[in-house]
Amino acid sequence: MDLRIARRPKIRIMPRAQRGLSALVDRAPQAEALGRRMSQRMKEELRPAFTWLYNSRRRLATLGVAVTTVWLFLHVMFGANGMVVYRQKSAEYQTLRHEIDQLQNENDHYTGQIKALQTDPKTIEKEAREQLHYTRPGEVVYVAPAPPPIQIPFTNAAQK
Repeated sequence: MDLRIARRPKIRIMPRAQRGLSALVDRAPQAEALGRRMSQRMKEELRPAFTWLYNSRRRLATLGVAVTTVWLFLHVMFGANGMVVYRQKSAEYQTLRHEIDQLQNENDHYTGQIKALQTDPKTIEKEAREQLHYTRPGEVVYVAPAPPPIQIPFTNAAQK
């Protein structure tokens, strides 16, 4: 497509605005003719492209919908807040919820032990017997000796 103008008009600097305006009015028909010629040439050169575009508009629309659908699917599945991230966050949430429940049960157990040690004389006596090895008169406490440490045989394999 050749958009070159055959003859370049000369640019003249007019000293007065009146002369510039009259020159513009004098050249208006030439500018209109040039515009019509350019428009006609553009129509002739672009007509096949516009015809093809008009005839294949349904295919292009279908292709656009398909591309948009694929992009939307990928965004929903793998985007910043997609299904993959949602499943990871959901699994992490379930793990944390299970850990919180376990810690809450452990906390309740220890709270119960603290209350029992503060108020129940039998629990206080039991802890004193186990930890401090207290006995009542006439009782004998048997304490098992600590097991000997396990000896790991020395080999030269680590030095090789």
